[in-house]
Amino acid sequence: MRLYLKRAIQDIRQNRFLNAVTIITIALSILIVSSFALFFINTSDLMNTWREGVRIMVYLMPATPAAEIPGLQKKMLGMYGVHEVRFISRDDALKQLRGQMRRQSALLENLKENPLPDGFEVRMIDASRNWEKIEKLAVQIEDLPQVEEVEYGRKWLGRFTNIFNLFTLAGYGLGALFFVAAVFFVANTIRLVLYTRRDEIEIMRLVGAEDQFIKIPFYIEGIIQGALGGIIGLLLLFIVFLAISSNVAQDFTAGPFQIRFLPLHILFSIISSSMIVGWLGCLVSLKQFLKP
Repeated sequence: MRLYLKRAIQDIRQNRFLNAVTIITIALSILIVSSFALFFINTSDLMNTWREGVRIMVYLMPATPAAEIPGLQKKMLGMYGVHEVRFISRDDALKQLRGQMRRQSALLENLKENPLPDGFEVRMIDASRNWEKIEKLAVQIEDLPQVEEVEYGRKWLGRFTNIFNLFTLAGYGLGALFFVAAVFFVANTIRLVLYTRRDEIEIMRLVGAEDQFIKIPFYIEGIIQGALGGIIGLLLLFIVFLAISSNVAQDFTAGPFQIRFLPLHILFSIISSSMIVGWLGCLVSLKQFLKP
């Protein structure tokens, strides 16, 4: 194995330009793909943070008797996915509104009567904090005869979910595209190296050298190219991440959401994938060149 590794490193040194181009190509591919992965991870964290704060506001009919409030509350507590139901009277709702609109308090001073309805604040269990289950629960609550309106951020939550799903599909598509492109570049590099050493390889085969003895150094070379490309791509991403997060994080760190870099297991997965790209490129090239 030491001999194979030595030959692989020697080939890389002798063909520095070709190998440098391949490594840079892999690095750029990893940079783009891992950027999407970083976006998905932080966007998922942000959506989970928002989901934790999502609540269903239930507004009652104006003529709902006070005697029906406890029964209605108990009925909603019995629905699947509901964690807590808190009654908010119209007077309490007006007090909260005044507290939230301190700078615009003049708008509420001339009110002759309280325009706000009685309502409930419904919080869900963690397992029910997704778009489909929230919508299903909201529809179930809306069917109650005493309920006039249900509000849970339907428009912005649905739009953001659709945009996130669109970016996810685009990320998978770009990942597959750059994977194929990187394999193609590695294959072409190894093919050019094989072409420059065709006489040497032919002599080795004539004297009885096995194909594995010829192929293994090139496999190692492709794996080294993939590993270097993956590491360089992730280092570039980390530099960009530090530059961006130092400016953006100030707006988010005050809340529960924290911008973070790729987890360690994903970093290892990306580097392993880039090494597989290098190996596949060699495999494709060697199959075409070393035909029996």
